[in-house]
Amino acid sequence: MQELNYDENSKVLNHKDDVISFKCELQENLQKAMKEFVEDHPNWDQYRILQAAIAGFLMQKGFQNRDLTRLYIGNMFSMNFKD
Repeated sequence: MQELNYDENSKVLNHKDDVISFKCELQENLQKAMKEFVEDHPNWDQYRILQAAIAGFLMQKGFQNRDLTRLYIGNMFSMNFKD
């Protein structure tokens, strides 16, 4: 797997309005837990959960990038950062 590198991926990370969709299979227990969470927390949806989870994972693994940090914090605390 190609290692993530901000310099190589700067074109993708700098387009703040671009959204890439992907199909992902989830285990039934994970999908059920996510559905229950969204029902209990109406300000969250499946997209916000997955964005926060992926951004949090990448940050924990040492990928440091200002746009990634903004995405993570924005999703976790319902904030919208504009330049």
